[in-house]
Amino acid sequence: MSSLVGFAGRVWNRKSILIAGVAIAAIVLHLLLRFVFHASPEAYQLPLLVSLVIGGVPLVFELLQKLFRREFGSDLLGGISIVTSVLLGEFLAGTIIVLMLSGGEALESYALRRASSVLAALAKRMPSVAHRKQGSAIVDVALDQVAIGDSLVIYPHDICPVDGEVLEGHGSMDESYLTGEPFQITKTSGSMVISGAINGEAALTIRATKLASDSRYAKIMEVMRESESKRPQLRRLGDQLGAIYTPIALAVAFAAWWMSGEAIRFLAVLVIATPCPLLLAIPIAIIGSVSLSASRAIIVKSPVVLEQITGCRTAIFDKTGTLTYGEPKLTQQLVAPSLDPREVLTLVASLERYSKHPLARAILAAARDARLSLPEATNVGEAPGQGLRGTIAGRQLLITSRKKVVDLGMATAEQLPPTAGGLECVVAIDDRYAATYQFRDAPRAESRSFIGHLGPKHQFTRLMLLSGDRESEVRYLAEQVGITEIFAQKTPEEKLAIVRQETAKAKTLYLGDGINDAPAMMAATVGMAIGQNSDVTAEAAGVVIMDNSLTKVDEFLHISRRMRTIALESAVGGMLLSIIGMAFAATGYLSPVTGAIIQEVIDVLAVLNALRAAFPPRVLHDIAPADSETQDPI
Repeated sequence: MSSLVGFAGRVWNRKSILIAGVAIAAIVLHLLLRFVFHASPEAYQLPLLVSLVIGGVPLVFELLQKLFRREFGSDLLGGISIVTSVLLGEFLAGTIIVLMLSGGEALESYALRRASSVLAALAKRMPSVAHRKQGSAIVDVALDQVAIGDSLVIYPHDICPVDGEVLEGHGSMDESYLTGEPFQITKTSGSMVISGAINGEAALTIRATKLASDSRYAKIMEVMRESESKRPQLRRLGDQLGAIYTPIALAVAFAAWWMSGEAIRFLAVLVIATPCPLLLAIPIAIIGSVSLSASRAIIVKSPVVLEQITGCRTAIFDKTGTLTYGEPKLTQQLVAPSLDPREVLTLVASLERYSKHPLARAILAAARDARLSLPEATNVGEAPGQGLRGTIAGRQLLITSRKKVVDLGMATAEQLPPTAGGLECVVAIDDRYAATYQFRDAPRAESRSFIGHLGPKHQFTRLMLLSGDRESEVRYLAEQVGITEIFAQKTPEEKLAIVRQETAKAKTLYLGDGINDAPAMMAATVGMAIGQNSDVTAEAAGVVIMDNSLTKVDEFLHISRRMRTIALESAVGGMLLSIIGMAFAATGYLSPVTGAIIQEVIDVLAVLNALRAAFPPRVLHDIAPADSETQDPI
């Protein structure tokens, strides 16, 4: 059934594009024949008549079906206006309306069709074969041929094809897209691995513990399919206004006809009531805002989000890579009382230069920030599960785990500082405990300011942190940025359920960056991806923030609010002028021809105002920079 619906959508999309193309060609040919070649009225009207037959008839037929379903949108009045324009001989106006209706249908069909590309991107990322050990040989087999218990080799930088347990090898894997954990996770014999994780520098041999169809990545694809099939249907701004405007226009037209007994007044009212401010001004404001967003490194993939985001009252955030930088930072250096912290950091960083451990980069970054000069290390070794050893300036260093230091008798458990959330490593110098380094995924510099201004500046009433990470890490970040409502250690399925539940209560904005966020993004009213970490997430989101910055998120909030203001000014202002004109037409003071001219003036005013959306205002965000005053909003 879904493939049949998709086929029908593609057929209608091609049909809409064809009708729009015919309308454009007809308008251009009409203008050339009339003003360049000075042809007779019969000749220059002919292209318009052809366009109205090819495009107007099927559009009017479809709009009649909407009428029978009691769907009163602005496009319905457009269909009536097409018929009216033909009856009046205003073929150019009728063809323009055909162009607006068919062009809008084509763009909407395209936007809806893009949703199916999410699953294509997700499937493309998954390997199609696995490297299975058969005796002394390694054979490539299709994923559906992998059985539980098979030994598989995961080469460096490969994507793990199934869930399993490490049999041989020592390395690390990036599971952040799937679990929300921001760090490279060390893998050694006995460690569990999940499908979809990216292997590090070392080859691993694993034993498959699940079939490919039952593994973690396949489950996410299944959730994605379900989420796409239940994507919320959003009512467009033009339809909301049209539902009010269309009955008013029809009521005035019929009342004028009934009270005067003159059908010409019915036609005059409908001509001036043609909803071009709705059909033109709102799309132009949207297109202008899409263009402005693109110039600010913000890709609007579904224009409907520009209309919907201003109504969102619940903001739901992923943690890793969204409100944080997505990488460990050295946050605590707990050094033994008799030692100098700078000296210990110098020794540790000198040794960590030779390590590929995920925490090494954080230690080296701290050393760079402290402007330390690092001596050379010798006798460097890193046995699996034993830690990193080496000699620096005649001193023996061991960087390992808390348990290993206690087991080796270099310190008692009581001598070590209490454990905290996040990751840690313990340092021993000359076989004596020296320091404990603690690491966390640090919040972005602008996170607290961004979170704090969402309520007063953008009318969000609820702020939630929803993460697959451990509760200690999630709670730590929530305290840092000012969020009180948290959900930790949630799978993609659980995230999806929570977002659906919240979206049923109020419109939701979901902001994330990983594959595990994609189903929730699709279920939210507005899904927004930050950064370029995952093509799957970018496909699922309605908006993609190319720069890894929350400031850009705030810019989009302001662009969308400004777009809605300009669109409402143009559409409502145009409709009010049209209603005034309808009153004059209904009382016989405006003929159909005069009404058409006045309507064109109204259209020009509405369009000119709508064009303002494409030009940037003086200020595009109001997040307070670090140690700075808040900027004025636009």
